Order: sequence, then C-alpha cells, then structure tokens
Amino acid sequence: MSEIDNIRNFAIIAHIDHGKSTIADRIIHKCGGLSEREMKAQVLDSMDIERERGITIKAQTVKLNYKSKNGKNYILNIIDTPGHVDFSYEVSRSLYACEGSILIVDSTQGVEAQTLANVYQALDINHEIVTVLNKIDLPASDIERTKQQIEDVIGIDTSNAVSCSGKTGIGIDEILEKIIENLPAPKGNQDEKLKCLLVDSWYDSYLGVVILVRVIDGKIKRNMKIKMMSTNQEYIIEKVGVFTPKPKDIDELHSGEIGFIITGIKSLSETKVGDTICEAERVLNEALPGFKPSKPVVFCGLFPVDSSEYQKLKDGLGKLQLNDASFSYEAESSSALGLGFRCGFLGLLHLEIITERLEREFDINLITTTPGVVYKIHLNKGETLDLQNPTNLPDPTFIKYIEEPWIKATIITPDQYLGSIIKLCQNKRGVQTNLNYSGNRAILNYEIPLNEIVFDFNDRLKSMTSGYASFDYEIIGHREGNLVKLGILVNSEQVDALSMMVHKDFAQSIGREVCEKLKDLIPRHNFMIPIQAAIGGKIIARETIKGFKKDVLTKIHGGGARDRKRKLLDKQKKGKVRSKQFGKVEIPQEAFIGVLKINNNE
Repeated sequence: MSEIDNIRNFAIIAHIDHGKSTIADRIIHKCGGLSEREMKAQVLDSMDIERERGITIKAQTVKLNYKSKNGKNYILNIIDTPGHVDFSYEVSRSLYACEGSILIVDSTQGVEAQTLANVYQALDINHEIVTVLNKIDLPASDIERTKQQIEDVIGIDTSNAVSCSGKTGIGIDEILEKIIENLPAPKGNQDEKLKCLLVDSWYDSYLGVVILVRVIDGKIKRNMKIKMMSTNQEYIIEKVGVFTPKPKDIDELHSGEIGFIITGIKSLSETKVGDTICEAERVLNEALPGFKPSKPVVFCGLFPVDSSEYQKLKDGLGKLQLNDASFSYEAESSSALGLGFRCGFLGLLHLEIITERLEREFDINLITTTPGVVYKIHLNKGETLDLQNPTNLPDPTFIKYIEEPWIKATIITPDQYLGSIIKLCQNKRGVQTNLNYSGNRAILNYEIPLNEIVFDFNDRLKSMTSGYASFDYEIIGHREGNLVKLGILVNSEQVDALSMMVHKDFAQSIGREVCEKLKDLIPRHNFMIPIQAAIGGKIIARETIKGFKKDVLTKIHGGGARDRKRKLLDKQKKGKVRSKQFGKVEIPQEAFIGVLKINNNE
C-alpha cells in the first residue's frame, strides 16, 4: 500500500466546452488506465446525451497509477466535473472531496463566466490550483493574452501555467508532473476512527445503490458495520472498490482515497449527499460540515400527449429520479391537458435533458407547460406559502405581498456587444452592480429576477453576441415584487396550463402577445371563440376567432322574401349561441408550445 503522501486528489474545472473531458481522456491513456482498444472520446461521459452534445452532466471519478520522473509511484484520483451552470452543485461537492484543482482555460476563448464561478469555489475551500492553457494547436490560440486575462480577471499567478493540447496530447506529461509538484497530498490518519464523506450516490439495476466516498480518517473495508450520521441508519458493507475507469473490487480503502462502497441499499433517499459515514461501534462526536442539498429552481408541468401513456411517464420519471436526486416530481391534473406531473429542475438545460431522456429512453410524447420558479406568498394571517404552480395562487385579498427569487448574474462579453446586453438586462428588470474591463472584454454583474431568465435569456444572449458572451448565475435570495397572475381564458373557460406569474408592468403586453399567438394557432370552429387575458376578474387583452358561417340564404330567390331571410338568419344565430354554450374548444399541442416560444418582455 502506498503512503498517504503519494496520493493526489484533484478535480478538473473549466467553462463548458474548454476541454475537461478530452484532457481527462489523455491523462487516463497516459497512465495506462485503459488499453488502446478500450479508449474512446469522452471516456468518463457515460450517457448518450453527454456524448452527443459534448457536455458532462454527472461528475465522474477515476483512480490511476502514475510513475513520476522522480522515480516514485503515485496514485491519482481525478474527478471530471460538469461545466454548465445548471450543474454547479455537482462541481461544489466534487471540490470538497479533493485538495487541489486543475483549471483549464481555452487559449482561443480566454476566461469565461463559468471559469470564474468554479475557480472562486475552489479558492474558497483553499485549493491549490494548476493552470492549464488548452487548444494551443489551434491557429486562433493566444497564450500570452489568455495568461494576462487570467491574472487580471481571476488574480492567480500564471508564470507556471502549462500549455497543452488535449487533441494532440502535447503537454500532458508536464501537467502530470505539475500535479505531483504543486498539489498537496491529503491529510488524514489511518489509525483514527473512520471518518468518511459521502460524495455521490447512484442506482445500479444489478447492485442497488452505489455510494462514492472519500475516506478522510481511518479505513473502510468489507463486512464492516457502518453508520450514516444524518439518518442514524446502520449497514454492512458488501463490496468496496475503485474506478480505474472500470470498476475494480478491492479489500479496503485507506485515508485520503476515493472509491465506492455497496451496502445493499435499494433506495436513493437513504443516502444523503454530503453525509458523514462512521463505524457503527466507534461513532464520531461531530459530523463533517458537508454541503447544502440541491434545490430545484425551475418548475414546469409534463403531460403525455396521449393520456394512455400516463403510467409509462410515471415509471420513466421514477427511473430517472433513481439516478438524479436533484430532480423532483409530483402528480398534477389539468382540465386542458389531463393527468401529468409537476417537475422541479436545476435549470433549463436540466429540464431539456430530462425531457429528451423521457422521449428517447421511454418513447413518450410530451407536452411541456411554461417553466416557472418558486414564489414565496406572504398571507395576511402571517403564514408563508411556497408557490410552484400559478394555478394554486390564493385569492389576492388574502395576500399581503409576494416574493420572487433573484440571482446574481456574471456576463463576460467582447465590448462591442455591451450596449445590446445592457438593454436586454434592463428589459429583464436587471439592476447593474458592477462593470469591469479586461483588455477588450467587459465583465458585467447584474442582479435579475430568476423568473425573467428561465425563459429565453441565455438563447437571446448567445444570438445577439454571435455566441461569444458567457453567462453564469447564483441565487441570492427572495425579494418582494409587484407580481400578478395572468390567466388565459378560451371561450370563457380558464386554461390553467397557460397561467403564468408576471410583473404587473409587463402584464398587458404579454397578455396581448399570448392572445395574438393563440388566435393564430387555435383552429376555427362553428362558433365564435373569444380569447382573453385576465388579471383576477379584469380582462386586459382580447382576440376573437371568427366562427364558420354557412350560407342559409342560397335557396331564397326574389325580392320579397325579407322576412323569410330574417327568420333563417335568426335561427342560425340561436344555433350558434347554443353551440357556443355547449361546444368544446380543442386546443392543439402547438398552441402550448407556441406560447412557450413567445419572447418575454420584448
């Protein structure tokens, strides 16, 4: 067994698409983790969607053996982290399990928003950082400019930064040596009581729940009786192992190491991420600080297009939740869409990935309602309610005030796009808090309501800056807002799936837009259909879809038949009134999707 001094635990952090997974592939290949035949691009990305989109969703870990130039053998534990803002929670817990980080910056793009967020997270917990400049094989690469940017924006020294190319493999040896030299070995004592951090857990259909752990003190071995400190439950360890990247069974894990254990747990709810594991007989006095549980921030309804697929959808959601604890759902019914579920997500990318997996893996056609956020409703009685679905809003007379979540956004952009980005943020009720420059790039800080950005903010930011701007956010709490519920009525019936919470100042323009959109998308019927947008009992916008009209006068000839004509027209009119009263308006699926695509506050 190697000494604890020969272990290096580190995470790979970077903005999305700066080459984390590619460099991880190179390091695995270099250390002989996989043979030439077993190697493939993005080795650590296990899902099809991850490979297709070139993104990492789940943080993955791997243990490698490396012989340094100084002749000693080292153990490297790598955690490859996601780069997208929706999965920053994955990043935070990965960092806790390590002592150091490799910061990868694309030398053609420079520092981006997510780079900033992740580095600050690592610096907050006193990580040593090895800076790597990737993609030096590209003609657009500018190493000196990127180094200057890192020093100006982040404030870390780049004199020892490694230049490399994940694609060609240049500089990988140098990165490994820098890891050995600069990153500290884990601290821990093998003879102490067992102290272990639960980093992650997922469900395996053969083994049950697999738990990823970082041993801080003591050692963990097979047949040992352990205790989860948050739940006080006791379990016996059936299996101990490490990923090399293939799972490999071992007898015991020592202090400073990262590996997995299997205890026969069948439900993910029994394993709380960030929990402390100790020996059942030798209980610790206090638990590790751990980290906050992830909270869904964006909510929307998922309904099957065909109501017979409801059970299929329920089973699919249950299976996805087994491997993604940050996703939540509860049953919901809608008069317009039938039975479905209200689901909570970490962000819009998370929503997109879940819906794509449901459609792909379980073959379900879905309707998605307007995404919304959690509001805090303060009632006159002094109670506070959490509101996810606008349909459940209490009567306004009972409400004292409504609070909405706000975020702190960091936007990094080339300065020629600055004007249009400021205009976009102002339209979204943003408040500017800071503006800095680094060369020809501007770093903007805004405080914006989350409700305004969940919709289409990122898409519009990317399209107005030709993809050059990057965006990152963190939630800063709830603030009081002048919010109202905008209800949509079709043929005087409330369509609850189209209800949304909006700011009072924008309610009229949004209501008018929704009515116009629905007028184009709902087909004509035999009777006239009014489409209205309302706040409480007050109608603020209206459009009318004209009904089909049969020509009932064709059989009448001659001039003196005015009375007969009148009679026939009155009869037709009465028929229309009756059919309007009893007729049911079919709202097509396109209408719901169309309303989703309305650009908010334009």
